[in-house]
Amino acid sequence: MSQVFSEKPATIPIIDVDVHPIIDYDRVFDFLAEPWRSRYASGNRSAGGLGYWNPNGVMRSDAVLDDGTPTYIRPETLAAHHFDTNNLAYGVLNNPHIGMPLSPEPDYAASVISAFNDILIEDWLPVDERFLASIMVPLGDPQLAVREIHRVGDHPRVAQVLLPGGSPLLYGNRYFHPLYQAAAAHDLPVTLHPGPEGTGISGRPTAAGYPSSYLEWHTGLSTVYQSQLLSLVTEGVFQKFPTLKVVLLEAGVMWLPPLMWRLDKNWKALRMTSPWLDRPPSDVIQDHVMLNTQPIEEPEKVAHFRAMLDMFDAESMLMFSSDYPHWDGDTPDFAARMFPESMRKLVLAENARDLYRLAKRQ
Repeated sequence: MSQVFSEKPATIPIIDVDVHPIIDYDRVFDFLAEPWRSRYASGNRSAGGLGYWNPNGVMRSDAVLDDGTPTYIRPETLAAHHFDTNNLAYGVLNNPHIGMPLSPEPDYAASVISAFNDILIEDWLPVDERFLASIMVPLGDPQLAVREIHRVGDHPRVAQVLLPGGSPLLYGNRYFHPLYQAAAAHDLPVTLHPGPEGTGISGRPTAAGYPSSYLEWHTGLSTVYQSQLLSLVTEGVFQKFPTLKVVLLEAGVMWLPPLMWRLDKNWKALRMTSPWLDRPPSDVIQDHVMLNTQPIEEPEKVAHFRAMLDMFDAESMLMFSSDYPHWDGDTPDFAARMFPESMRKLVLAENARDLYRLAKRQ
């Protein structure tokens, strides 16, 4: 549910794990060689979209300066109007052009994605020490993804590897294991973000077919993540890469307990089909998976929300995200209102601080 954004600063330094700057896409030309430069100039810049109409648009209508310039297209104004206003100690910058990894042309996608990553690293990170960057990788060729992780993965303010929610194969498939090996070698979490499911080389946006409205697609996004999580766990990704963490952004939260119950029950009878799973799947999930608060479910009764928090290791698995400047984003005070006081500092800062190994800021 969207809401009016507060200008009330948070009382503790916040870590926001999902911030969306808009980079200068003309700057991409400075990083591309031919023939990819001409290809990019032709307008072929992503895997496209499904064309759903969202009556709210994409961006907040009030995220603009007095002259109408968006606050999120320059690092200085993003820092002033989001990081300063909401008392952010750190924020993870996630490229909104998340469809590019699903391009059917892997070499072209790899070149453009490298340019996107370099723009964040060279143009944004030096402006404000609170900025952290996600790096994207192409999905059409795992070796190109590995090459990109090794190229920039050691940068001290690269926080994670960012993947689209949709994929050509489920993410537990061994096709992707070299990517996870590279991410683990650089101590980088792998993070899924929705947006282009059903486009490019990804599968359909639901297990049953294509939704016919934005409402249907948007509400059903959690089912994509359930499928991806089941794949990661049952294919043994976390046994093979025991230090790997996976973050599920914008997936919702409250679907997790019943999924874990069902998976644990079935594992007891069918464990021989996943012999590498040496303990209950719910234990694996709670050790290796993180989720974020936006958009979190909002039942009318807070008691129902808090009862669900007791059904999984919520105090260790949840991290705050604003999704700034998107239309349905949340400020820290809005997101924190339903959590018990004992959890708020963990959710608003400490869990992300531990995941990304960040220093404390006053």
